[in-house]
Formats: sequence, structure tokens, C-alpha cells
Amino acid sequence: MAPLRGFEAKTLLFLVGLALISCGAQAARRGLVDNGATVFDVTTYGAKPDNGQTDNSMAFIQAWNAACKSTGAAKLVIPPGTFMTSEVFFYGPCTCQTPIIVEVEGTVLAQSDLSEFPDNQWISVRHVDSLIIQGQGTLHGQGEAVWKFDSCGGKTKCDSRLPATIVFSDVSNSIVQGISLVNSKGFNLKICDSSNFTVQNITITAPADSPNTDGIHISRSNQVTILGCTIGTGDDCISIGEGATNVSVSGITCGPGHGISIGSLGLRPDEHDVSGIVVKNCTLTNTTNGARIKSWHQSPRIQASNIVFEDLVMNEVRNPIFIDQHYGSKKKPGSSLVKIRDVHFKNIRGTTISTNAVALSCSDVVPCEGIELVDIDLSYTGGSTIQNFIFSSACEHAIATFSVNSGEFGPETLMDSRVAYCRESTSALWIQRWIRQFQGEDGVRRDTLGSIQFGHGFAG
Repeated sequence: MAPLRGFEAKTLLFLVGLALISCGAQAARRGLVDNGATVFDVTTYGAKPDNGQTDNSMAFIQAWNAACKSTGAAKLVIPPGTFMTSEVFFYGPCTCQTPIIVEVEGTVLAQSDLSEFPDNQWISVRHVDSLIIQGQGTLHGQGEAVWKFDSCGGKTKCDSRLPATIVFSDVSNSIVQGISLVNSKGFNLKICDSSNFTVQNITITAPADSPNTDGIHISRSNQVTILGCTIGTGDDCISIGEGATNVSVSGITCGPGHGISIGSLGLRPDEHDVSGIVVKNCTLTNTTNGARIKSWHQSPRIQASNIVFEDLVMNEVRNPIFIDQHYGSKKKPGSSLVKIRDVHFKNIRGTTISTNAVALSCSDVVPCEGIELVDIDLSYTGGSTIQNFIFSSACEHAIATFSVNSGEFGPETLMDSRVAYCRESTSALWIQRWIRQFQGEDGVRRDTLGSIQFGHGFAG
């Protein structure tokens, strides 16, 4: 074979380079969608990334059905671009090899017309085992176009809410990771009747005044893990509802919003117990509540027990520690019958703009029991100009234990395992104890920095 001339050789090298680049890009794409998996790209089924001009719901559903009913490894891919849909249903059970993967790389917009969501949810995932939803893409609810139509009007008791962005029902052994949820019409992500479910490293964003835009809501589910998420909404960053058991929440950055809440509980007659909840290593900033448990009056007899809030940082939080068994029901007759017991608040520190750092407002029929507060250190930053302003806590129908384990406070502030049974809606009992603790024999108050241990003290 004759040797190649210089021009031909350069041309060949250029073509080989292009081929290598092409192969590299394809290999990268295969790596993104997992080697060996058959790719079900929504554009293959007719989806058009035309910035919201086309309703692509059927293309998404058809791509899912094809992936779900296949026999090998399967991945549904939403490629880069902006796609608009109305209601989308990803239903199983599936016959493909598990896990089935949904890769979200583009932006999906929800229809702004509320009539397109008769089931009050945008994306519904049901009866699926071993699902992974991942990617760097975004589910944009376009809630800004419809929040003004929220019929709840700020009412706490309301069944007519705007559509949730994505709802998982009867989904097991599954993971949601990496994606972003923006401006949901209603709740962002709901996990119901599911088990062994993990949500990690996702971002949820909505304005502080957006109505009922809870970040992640969990109900009637077991073994749920939420970790490493950044959530800012107009409602609870995370709400743990009835029937939730063995839930772990950690590494959450929350704010704005209403904090991390258990409840509200007891609204409906067929609710189930809540137990085994651990919330750790979270930071809450400019939220209306911090660690909260809330229940309704005239509730069914259920329990909320074995609950831990630990290693939390509060930044300008209004109600850092709050048990509210009169949630939305102050004018409604009848007491809450939700029994709250074995709740542990440990190592909660930071700042608050509330004059009541700790509020335990429990049921007069089934008082709270086994409430433990350990190493609570909060500073008031509400800007009061009143000299010797009392920074206190409120207690109603609770048996609570207060203690310091760190040993960093002096003997005048140390209160080892003191137990208070608060029967009346008053903080007087607690304040008197803390006056004795913080005021020496010379009458000088020792809490000169305005910080508060166990939710009691004086702002200097």
C-alpha cells in the first residue's frame, strides 16, 4: 500500500479524531444512562422540547409504559430541553429488570391550567418496586400562575389544595436524588403508603408566601430516609404525617418555611400512630417554627412517640421548640386525643426572635409524657428594648425533664434532671425556677449574654 501523502494523513487523523470524540460523547451518554440499559427517550415517543408549546403528557406516559413493560434493564430519559405536560402517570407493577431508572436532565413544566389536574397531582407514581429518579433536571410547577386561586385562603383545615408536583403511592425500595423542584402549585413531593424510600440531595424552592407548598410530606410509610436536601417553601420544609414510622431526617437546610414538623395529626378519624422519628444535624433559618409537633382538637385516639430532634441549629427562628396540640383549633370544642410521649429535644442551639423559646402546649385530656430537653442553648435576637426582659418558655399539661450534659455552664445555671409537671397554661412555674438559677445571692443576674439554657433565662 502506498504511503499517505501529508494532506491525506492529516485528513485521516482529523476524521479519526472526530470519531473518537463522537464515541466519547456516546460513551459519556451511556454512562449517564447506565451501560446495558435500554434507553426510552421521551422524544422518541413524540415529546417536543418547545418551551411549553406542546402538551407532552402522552409521550411521557408511553415512554414509561414501554420501559416498565420491557424485560431487560430500562431507563426512561428526559433529555435537555424544556418540556410541558399536564397530568402524568407512571404506574406499575413493572416487568423490566430492577431498578427502573428515570433520568431527568431537562426541565419539565406543569400546565398552568388547573383543569388539567383532576386528580390534584401532577406526576403520580404508583405500585412500583425499585425505582430510581435522578439527574440534574428540574420539575417546575409554575405555581406562581395559580397560587392566587388557592381556596384554602390561609386556613389550616382545608381539603381543597392545589396539585402536588409528584406523589409516590405504594412505592418501595426506591430513591429520588439530585433533581430540583421549583414553584410547586401545592405540595412538592409526597410519599404515601410506601416503604424503604430515600430522598437525597434534592433542592426544593418556592417563595415564603406561596400557600401550602410543603417540601416533603410523608404519611403511612415505613423506613423513609431524607438527607442532604435544601428546602425553602411557604409551608413546612418537611411534614411527617399520620402513619409514618421509622423516618430518618438529616442534613437538611430549611428556610424559608414553617420548619420541620410532625403533623398535623388527628384531623381525620382513620389515622394511625406515628413512631420512630429521628431529625438530626439540620439547620433552620428564618422559619416560623423549628422542631414542631402539632395535632388537632377532637382527634381520634392515636399516639406520636419515640421522637428525637437532635443537633439542630436555629437562625432567627420564631418558635424553635414547639408542641402545639391546639393546631388550628383554638375556637373548636373538644380536646386533642393524640398522645405525645417519649420526645427528646437534644443539643438545639442558635437564635430566636420569639419570646417563648420553648412552648409545650399539650392536651388536657392526654398530657404529654416523657418530654426531655437536653443542652438547649438559644439566644433572643428579637430586638426588645425592655430592660430585664424575661426570655421564658410556656408549658401546658406536660411532664418534662430538663438537663445539661455538656458541662459547659457554670454551677449557677446547672439544673440536673429537674422534672416539671405543668398543669396550667402558664410559664410562671418555670420562670420562678430559673430566677433562682440565674440570680445569685448578691441579686446579680448571671446570664449576661442573653442566651438561654433549656428555654429559660434573661436577655441581659
